[in-house]
This record gives sequence, C-alpha cells and structure tokens, in this order.
Amino acid sequence: MSTEALLILAVTVAVAAFVQGSSGLGFALIVAPVAGILDPGLLPVFVLAAMIPLNLYVAWRERASLDLRGAGWVTAARLAATPGGLALLWLIPDRSIGLFVGVATVLAAVVSLAAPAFTPGRLAYVGAGAVTGLTETATGVGGPPLALVYQHRPPAELRSTVAACFLVGEVASLLLLFATGEGRPADLGLAAALIPVIAVGAWLSRLVHHRLDARRMRLCVLVFALVSGAVLILGL
Repeated sequence: MSTEALLILAVTVAVAAFVQGSSGLGFALIVAPVAGILDPGLLPVFVLAAMIPLNLYVAWRERASLDLRGAGWVTAARLAATPGGLALLWLIPDRSIGLFVGVATVLAAVVSLAAPAFTPGRLAYVGAGAVTGLTETATGVGGPPLALVYQHRPPAELRSTVAACFLVGEVASLLLLFATGEGRPADLGLAAALIPVIAVGAWLSRLVHHRLDARRMRLCVLVFALVSGAVLILGL
C-alpha cells in the first residue's frame, strides 16, 4: 500500500473511531467502503480486527448501560450465523468483493434510514444477530441490523450493547476466517499499526459522546455510507 493510501486509510479509521465512539455505530460503514476502494483484500479481516480495541473501550466505558438480555440473544444468533458468513465469502469472487460490500452497505443504509420506530423483542434481537453474523463475517459490515434494533433506545445503551455484541462476534469471525485460511496476517499487522489513530478517535469521542445529537450523527454516517457504497458499486 502506498504512503498516500495508508494516510487516507489512517484518517478514515480515526474519523470512524470518533463517530462510532460518539454515536454507537458507523465504523465499518465508513471504513469498509474506503478500504474496498484502496484494497479489496483488506476486507473483511482488517475491518474486523481494527474494531476490536475500539469496541472493547466503548463497552467498558459505558458498561453500566449494557442491555444484557438483548446482547445475549444477539450474540447467540450472531455466533450461529458466523459459518454462513464464511460460506458467503467463499461464494464471492475476489474481484466482486468491492461490489458486494457496496451493495450491502447501500441496502443497509437505506433500510436504516427508512425503518419506523419500534420496540425490539426476542425475534428482533435474533434476526439482527443472524444478519450481522452473515454480513460482518463476509464483509466486515454488520452494524446496521443492530443499529435498527437499538436506534430508539438511550444512546448509552445503544453504544455499550452494540460494542459488546461486536466484540464477541469479531473475535469469533476472525478465529473462523484464520482457521479456514481466509485471513491474511498482514491485515492484523496493519490494524495493530493503526491502533494509535483508533485511540485518538476514541479519546475524542469520550470528550463529546454525551453532548452529541446521536440522531444527527447517525444520519451523517448513513449518508456517508450511501455515497461510499455507490462509489464501490460504480467502480470509481
């Protein structure tokens, strides 16, 4: 990867860490399309690995607001669906991964923007966990289903619960990807090298997360996702 591409990726990761640390979602929606444009081979391992330290921090920072019941149902379904995500990855040719991520990102953003308010129940938790297991393992993007479930809950509950669910799921997906030869050690190294910029974004989110209008931030993230996804689909 060129120095220019690495700088673009680093800035994108820092911004994404700030956005997710502040609003509870957005890291993969921001990073995956950009990574797909720079190097489709970065998906999904780099995105999954880069989110681990961020989600560990957010889950710990707001642990008092964690929805244990919802997280339990989401995580169980997400783990059960992880092998399906691996199968999906096998079915997607390397040259088409950018297109797939673009379509998945745009669809997820459109659904997130259009979904009406509702009170989640067991079926919603299980459905969100299953879809997340499929899409996150295959592409690194899994936030929108969880955002849909928790979008009308208190911001601290959304941030902590989504972070905890992601944390468990990301580790499971990475273990499965590397066990089956689908992971590149270099992607882990790149994620580790960018921990300082992740830390900067997370630290900045700590300063403002309780002041931001989460609804507006969510809208900005989803609009960015629409644009980035469209760029991937068009192959620009």
